[in-house]
Amino acid sequence: MLKNYRNIAVVSLSTVGSRLLGLVRDIMIFAALGASLWNSAFILAFTLPNLFRRLLGEGALTSAVVPVFSDVVERRGPAAAFEFFNQILLRVAVLLFGTVVASFALLACLNIFGFLPGRWSLGADLSVWLLPYTIFICLAAIISAGLNVLGRFAVPACTPALLNLAMIAALAAGWFLEASQARIVYLLCGGVLVGGVLQLALPAWDLFRQGWRPKLSIEASDDLESVWDLFLPGLMGAAILQINILVSRLLAYGLEESAVSVLYLASRLMELPLGVFTIAIVTVFFPLLAKAVSNKDKADFAASFSRGMRMVLALSLPAGVGLAVLGGPILGLLFQWGAFEAADVDATITLLAIYGFGLPFYSAATFATRGLHARKDMFTPMRVAAVCLITNVLFGITLMQFMGATGLALANVLAAIVQSAMLWNALASSVPSIRLKSLGQSILKILIAALGMGIFCWFGIWLIPEFVPLSGKALDLSLVLLGVPLGAGLYFGLLGLMRFEELGELKSVFKRKSSEL
Repeated sequence: MLKNYRNIAVVSLSTVGSRLLGLVRDIMIFAALGASLWNSAFILAFTLPNLFRRLLGEGALTSAVVPVFSDVVERRGPAAAFEFFNQILLRVAVLLFGTVVASFALLACLNIFGFLPGRWSLGADLSVWLLPYTIFICLAAIISAGLNVLGRFAVPACTPALLNLAMIAALAAGWFLEASQARIVYLLCGGVLVGGVLQLALPAWDLFRQGWRPKLSIEASDDLESVWDLFLPGLMGAAILQINILVSRLLAYGLEESAVSVLYLASRLMELPLGVFTIAIVTVFFPLLAKAVSNKDKADFAASFSRGMRMVLALSLPAGVGLAVLGGPILGLLFQWGAFEAADVDATITLLAIYGFGLPFYSAATFATRGLHARKDMFTPMRVAAVCLITNVLFGITLMQFMGATGLALANVLAAIVQSAMLWNALASSVPSIRLKSLGQSILKILIAALGMGIFCWFGIWLIPEFVPLSGKALDLSLVLLGVPLGAGLYFGLLGLMRFEELGELKSVFKRKSSEL
């Protein structure tokens, strides 16, 4: 058990560094480009390779590979597992190359023949530059999944930092050269490609150290067939979810020039705790859930899922409350620089509060999806994703007419609520012991502690300016430096008073780790 929590700590700490670099990257991007058309076009263009990354890398294919790879390791040992892994990599590489070439051709034709007027043409042009990143990041995601099955978590968690460093270097070069916004965007595209190469090289090197040797393996196997049987329905489900994101950004891009930028910024800040905490927990618990399924141990599956979900909610809910309450000072402190002005901050605050409210639902949906994938159920997430797409599109088109970008953010969160409820209910129908009511007391403790923290921070925002003669960045800095640690301390203190289940185990991990240093 302690090893599992150490793995979560390793992934979390590694991810913290990557996310902080990502935060620095975003601060630099918004300082250089603001909420301009160039920034919105770059974000929209970067959505396309990220869509393929989620489809063919971190999403459906990873979820299909992990259970089968785990089975092969358990039944036949590492040598056979690496042979199977080479079969997967070859086929994925061919699929990625064909996808990128076809996308190149489609976007080039649309631009050449004038089917994309105005800012849409700029978005397509930048997409062509960024598409090769798809190949690097998808192969890196598959290799990282293999490392996770082998119990290697640190290197895969560190690879996003390489992309951020490459993009930061590109932005620094643009600043040094005093480049225009147009030139900065193309430098960013180059940074993305360099970062993609580095992201592939590092996990490949680590897997090589574990005994993997790359080779062209054209032979088929029953295990390979099992992957495709899981992958195809999973691909459909993941495709719907990614189309959901793409549709939201296309609607925002058509709404106004800045809408994509401010929506992206609010969602990125929401993704910071999502990536640091939720993804770390999911990454560690997914192999455990898959192993429990392989061993046909339903009790172990239920115990692992309940433990993981308690941790997911215990970390995501207060993080969401913190974003909603302290969103103004956080945005003002971090992003109100250069071309990103006070009006842009004001336009983002409400969006951040909405995404903060949705964070626990995004987190629960992510963990429940992996629970279904561990049970090799790819069809249920696909059906749920279809419902969420319809929900998001209908609410998005309707609400944007009255609320603009705020309506699009609200539609995203409403779809996440529907998704988390449907996925958890579907998983509980086959494992009744993990129904929501089984975690009722734990969720109540989390809600009480988070509410206490939120009230404390809210009063702090009003009281501190009355007693501290500060304004502007200095005031924002004071609110963040006081509100975040004091709020977190109050939250965990309240959980301790209510004897929250996982709190003691986490403390034992940190105590034991400290004694080893």
